[in-house]
Amino acid sequence: MNEDAILIRYAELAIKGRNRKKFERRLEKTIQQLLQHRFPQAATSRTFGRLYVELNGEDGAKVLEALRHVFGISSVSPVVRTANIEADIKKGAAAAISSAVNQGKRTFKVSCRRIDKKFPTGSQEMNQVIGKYVLQQFSELAVDVHHPDVELFVEIRQEGTSITGKKYKGAGGLPTGTGGRALLLLSGGIDSPVAGFEAMKRGVTLEAIHFHSPPYTSPQAKQKVEDLAAVLSEYGGPVKLHVVPFTEAQLAIHQQVPDNVEITVMRRFMLRMAEQLANAEDIKALISGESLGQVASQTLDSMYAINQVTSMPVLRPLITQDKLEITEKAREVGTYDISIRPFEDCCTIFLPADPKTKPNAEKVAYYESFLAIDDIVADAVERTEVRTIDGRTKQDKELEDLF
Repeated sequence: MNEDAILIRYAELAIKGRNRKKFERRLEKTIQQLLQHRFPQAATSRTFGRLYVELNGEDGAKVLEALRHVFGISSVSPVVRTANIEADIKKGAAAAISSAVNQGKRTFKVSCRRIDKKFPTGSQEMNQVIGKYVLQQFSELAVDVHHPDVELFVEIRQEGTSITGKKYKGAGGLPTGTGGRALLLLSGGIDSPVAGFEAMKRGVTLEAIHFHSPPYTSPQAKQKVEDLAAVLSEYGGPVKLHVVPFTEAQLAIHQQVPDNVEITVMRRFMLRMAEQLANAEDIKALISGESLGQVASQTLDSMYAINQVTSMPVLRPLITQDKLEITEKAREVGTYDISIRPFEDCCTIFLPADPKTKPNAEKVAYYESFLAIDDIVADAVERTEVRTIDGRTKQDKELEDLF
C-alpha cells in the first residue's frame, strides 16, 4: 500500500469561530491554485472537517514540500488509506511505518481514533491489534508509549481509515488574502523580505515597492530585488513589484539637505511615493523592515520624523527583533543568500559619516521646504515600472529548460 493522499491540519483557523468557514474556503482555494499550477493531477477533497490532497499519481514528496510553504497550514502528513476492514488496516499501518523503520527509528506508539462507531473494535483494542501486527512485521521495533520515535495515527471514519506515521511542520499563520493588502518597502537587504514574510503569515496579500537609482545602483541590484520577490511569491502567490526611479529625487535631496538628515528626508520621500502608489492600488497599509535602534534611521525619534509625512499605517513586523533573529529567519525563508549578494541599493548611496539619530521633525520639514516635493514625488510615481513576479512560474520554466 502506498501513501496516496496528504492530510492537511489547520493552523489558527480552528479558533476563528463563526468566521472559520470563510478562512477554510480561502485556504482550500489557495491550495487548489497551487495544485493547478504545479501538480495538475492532484486535487483537494474534504470530509467531516478533514482536508486532503489526493495525489492521483503526482510525486507525494514534491507536493508535500510545496504545501509546507502555504500559510494557514499547521502541519501535513502523507497518509495511507484503507477500507474499514481490520486486515487492511493492519497492512496499511505496516506500510505507513516502513519508511520510518528504514530511517533507523526503533520505537513506536499507536494512537487510534474510532469515529465510525459501527466499526466493531474499539480504539484501545485496535491500538493493541495494530501494535501486535507491526511488531510481528518489524522485529527491530519496540513499543514506547511515552517517548516514541514514531507515533502511528490511525483514524477510522465512515468513509474509510487514514493512517500516517509522519508529521511535517507547515508555515502556520493565516491563509493569504484573509488579512487585506499591504505594500512592502522592499530593499535588497536582509530585513525587508523577512518583514514581508511575517506580514504574509498574518494573511496579508503583498505588493512591493523598490526604489532604484541608476547609475548609482546596478541592474544586478534590481535583479536581486526581483529574486527576493520571487521567493516571497512561493509563500503568498504572485507579487506585483513597483520599481520607482529614485535617482532624481535622491540627487535633489543630496544637493539641498544637510548630510546628517539626508537619510531621514530620503525615507520621508519614499513614504510619500509609496503612499501615492498604495492609494492608487486601494492598499490600506505600508510595511517596513525596520528594527528599533538597529541603525540611525530606526530610532524612535527618526521613525517619528519619517512617519509625519503619511497618514497611512506603517507596519513594522520586525520592530523588536535583533539582527541575529532576523538573519536566522531569512535563512529559514530562503532569502538570505540573495540578500547578501554584493549589489548595493539606493539606501547605501551618499551615506553621511554621522547621521542624526534624533532628527528634529520641524527642522527636517524646513530643509524639505526648499525642494519641489509634489513635483518630485509625482514624477517618480508616474515613471514607475510595474511587473508581476511569480517564483512558481520561474521554477517551472527552469524545470522545462532541463528537458
